[in-house]
Amino acid sequence: MRLCSPPGSVVFIFIISRIIEGSGSGAEEVLPPTIQKLMKGYNKYLRPFFGNGPVTVGMSLDIASIDTISEINMDYTATIFLRQRWTDERLCFDGNKSLSLDGRLVELLWVPDTFIVDSKKSFLHDITVENRLIRIFPNGTVLYALRITTTVACSMDLTKYPMDKQTCTLQLESWGYNVKDVVFYWTRGNQSVSGLDTLQLAQYTLEDYYTSESEAVYETGNYPKLIFHFQLRRSILYFILETYVPSSALVVLSWVSFWISQSSVPARICIGVTTVLTMTTLMMGARTSLPNANCFIKAIDVYLGICFSFIFGALIEYAVAHFCTLHQPNAANAYMYGQEMQEREDEMNGIVTSIGSAAALRARRREEMLSRAGSTSSPTPSDNKEEKTSSQPQSGCAKFLSVARRIMCFLNCCHVENPHYIDNYSRLTFPLSFIFINLLYWTYYLYF
Repeated sequence: MRLCSPPGSVVFIFIISRIIEGSGSGAEEVLPPTIQKLMKGYNKYLRPFFGNGPVTVGMSLDIASIDTISEINMDYTATIFLRQRWTDERLCFDGNKSLSLDGRLVELLWVPDTFIVDSKKSFLHDITVENRLIRIFPNGTVLYALRITTTVACSMDLTKYPMDKQTCTLQLESWGYNVKDVVFYWTRGNQSVSGLDTLQLAQYTLEDYYTSESEAVYETGNYPKLIFHFQLRRSILYFILETYVPSSALVVLSWVSFWISQSSVPARICIGVTTVLTMTTLMMGARTSLPNANCFIKAIDVYLGICFSFIFGALIEYAVAHFCTLHQPNAANAYMYGQEMQEREDEMNGIVTSIGSAAALRARRREEMLSRAGSTSSPTPSDNKEEKTSSQPQSGCAKFLSVARRIMCFLNCCHVENPHYIDNYSRLTFPLSFIFINLLYWTYYLYF
């Protein structure tokens, strides 16, 4: 093991200048012998403390921006400053000031093989040069900072969309070094992540965030892992103004037809069809920013389905009322229609009564004939058979008429004497039902 060398900061500055000048033609050929001796033995392919335990790498993040959060792709895009610190005993030098080196010299040093686990697409900013920072301290501590824009996957539960909360993560792991070689840790715990207090998001509000340390278990071994968790709550005001208020207004507009005369067929049909088509367009527009295929029903789908049901129900209500108006007397003749139904019922009662009185008269005449024939003569079996056969049709007819009477009573109960009463009932039942269902909807999705 080589001890800390005493050349000082002047030697390092000279090394930097000669390496930059000799890049591409072999740095060692242009370095003076003293500098060659200084760099002799340094191997960037071997980690610090090789063979003497793991190297500890501390990390911190600065969130510059979270640009987009996509529900369709279930990911978010963020620009971050990733800072890593570790100690390399081969880079010790005398002095009390740190050295800020050119970022292009990172190719000559050992750096951790950190990667973002769930990253779909990432790139390092390179305008005007690659956004890298290398700073070396006298005790051999190296600060390595990068500016990265990455698109990271985030599993979202959209069941309560748009009243949902989403918890996303940013996971950092070592690609090739396991826990026996490299150990990751957050430099300041939860304070290792900065920039979130001043972060402004379009649709979300940052509610909470925290950090954790873990190990990633793979077939090739256990690898160090750092996880940054942050919880986002969606702002519902946009959706109230964009979806909930227009859909509720369409439901109220569909109720206007209840106050229009049933004889105004074009007006009521126009209102019903227009509201149905407008609601269908609103439902299609609300799903443009959502995944096309998923297996769960979202809160906004439930509300739009409720509004569509009420609008379609108002159209069906007029169809029923108009049907009753065509096949039943109007309100002016409602009293006459009721009198007619009462007369039919009385007539039915009279038929049953007359059939009963005729049967009783026949029985009385038969008894008189039997009494005249004498009490000693008994009826023959043929007479009994005739009596039974004559009584059976009478009882069957009476049962049939009784059943018919019950059916008529049932139809009379279901009969709407005045079809205009349907609109009167709808003026009350539709608004009350919509208010009640809204109370259940908002209570469930906001508090459960």
